[in-house]
Amino acid sequence: MMDEVRPSDLAQRKIRLGDLLVQAGLINDAQLQQALQEQKRTGSKLGRTVVDMGFVAEVKLLTALSEQLKIPFIELKHFKFDQQLVQTLPEAMARRFRAIPLSREGGGILVGMSDPLDLFAQDEMERILKTRVHPAVVREAELLATLDLVYRRTSEIASIAGELEGELQDSDFDLSKLGADNVSDAPVVRLLQTLFEDAVQMKASDIHIEPDEGVVRIRQRIDGVLNEQVMKEQRIASALVMRLKIMSGLDISEKRLPQDGRFNIRVKNRAIDVRVSTMPVQFGESVVMRLLDQSAGIASLDAGGMPPDMLARFRRLLQRPYGMVLVTGPTGSGKTTTLYAGLAELNSPEKKIITVEDPVEYRLPRINQVQVNTKIELTFARVLRAALRQDPDIVLIGEMRDQETAEIGLRAALTGHLVLSTLHTNDALTSAMRLIDMGAEPFLVATSLNAVLAQRLVRRVCENCMEDHQPEPQQMAWLENLHGAPLAGRAFKLGGGCHQCHNTGYAGRLGVFELLEMDEAMVAALRRNDPHGFAEAAKASANYRPLAACALDYALAGVTSVEEVLKVCATLTDEVVV
Repeated sequence: MMDEVRPSDLAQRKIRLGDLLVQAGLINDAQLQQALQEQKRTGSKLGRTVVDMGFVAEVKLLTALSEQLKIPFIELKHFKFDQQLVQTLPEAMARRFRAIPLSREGGGILVGMSDPLDLFAQDEMERILKTRVHPAVVREAELLATLDLVYRRTSEIASIAGELEGELQDSDFDLSKLGADNVSDAPVVRLLQTLFEDAVQMKASDIHIEPDEGVVRIRQRIDGVLNEQVMKEQRIASALVMRLKIMSGLDISEKRLPQDGRFNIRVKNRAIDVRVSTMPVQFGESVVMRLLDQSAGIASLDAGGMPPDMLARFRRLLQRPYGMVLVTGPTGSGKTTTLYAGLAELNSPEKKIITVEDPVEYRLPRINQVQVNTKIELTFARVLRAALRQDPDIVLIGEMRDQETAEIGLRAALTGHLVLSTLHTNDALTSAMRLIDMGAEPFLVATSLNAVLAQRLVRRVCENCMEDHQPEPQQMAWLENLHGAPLAGRAFKLGGGCHQCHNTGYAGRLGVFELLEMDEAMVAALRRNDPHGFAEAAKASANYRPLAACALDYALAGVTSVEEVLKVCATLTDEVVV
């Protein structure tokens, strides 16, 4: 840190941080000299140096600064920011000075600083903000994390879009220049770069670019919910689509048919695999991009939120030498993530693993991954037949789509292979009968199927702004009926909204699961092709708990909200009170 400071109007004297720490009794003279030597060697600030050397805890250092300089010590984790006030200090300056505007007070602006002794930073911020700066001390790690959250790139996106709109004229759009490598500074490229940076920073799973009448909508799916930014520059849509087609290797002249492609980019030192889907709509072409963070690695089964007892049972199922395990749920419910996590645990030199996918989402070492291609008749069934001749121990089928694929997979499970696959059904009870409805023989399903794991994703209540919540009487009646016991006096949680969750009240998601293992009664019902008998046998199974009950457990634990429980229930029955 810089050593001299103007601490207040009442005490116009110069203070050195080292002297302040010695006066406060936090370090002695010998430790100060050691820290000064280490500071010269590393170039770090003195405050960071004494913390890293273990001479003083960061909170004690900041508290001492707060008391000696008579300035507040503020926990950013619990602070509610004024977004307009934050934007008055440019992001580059905020990161350079390790500072963030907090509130207006005392005829100036209270600014959180990791180094409140930095007089140069205070003078520069007063020049930029055109008002007096009152410093407050904040934790540096909290500050850096907060800067990533509050400085979204929406205004930069809008600014570049306006610049691009000004450059695009109906008569001067040069397609060859757009695809050239020497236009990295072109507004369309900078706009895409900013879009991807913002999406990665917000942990978005998808980016939607949708042309509409007179506007372009850019939407990001964050924790399963779309967030929208509307721009009036309609002509930028065609420029964005063409550039994305070039990057994806698609046909830029074909605008009447849907196309699919993919490309890889690096954003903030992270490798992102982007799957692109285009579709002709009324006012142009809509583009949806699925972002897959390859550098993050495969999530583990432990991180999915599966209850410990169910996780142990699921792991035992994955260790069986043969049979089929299905993971079911609607699109976007995390089925593929669960299967990849299972494969990562099974992946060893002793096991030959082959996957048949459409498309291959994450690339895994040692695993033979095949992507189907219907254009050349490389279908699930055809690849699966070839895969079984490759002497596999484990086969993953991306999705059970038709009778042929289902029957080949079931026969593979019957002949000594562990087969993992997904199926689009609402719950575990309907999945086995769905295979029979697809045309698979009942005896084949009964003898091959080991278990079905159904899952959904629910949003986590933000821990930073979580508060007590009392459900409506009708909702409480529904929850008590689901729970089978009174819930009076039980606490529920809801997020009030803060900067860390972008005022949504939620931060992140976790899985809700039900695991159905086949027993004799269920197998007998499957052989008879008896859906009602199968459902009754499943409900009577000792280890079976429905999805809704699992979701309610999380709500009672304060992990998710009643609203999220009701959403899960609404996908299973029409009787939910909302």
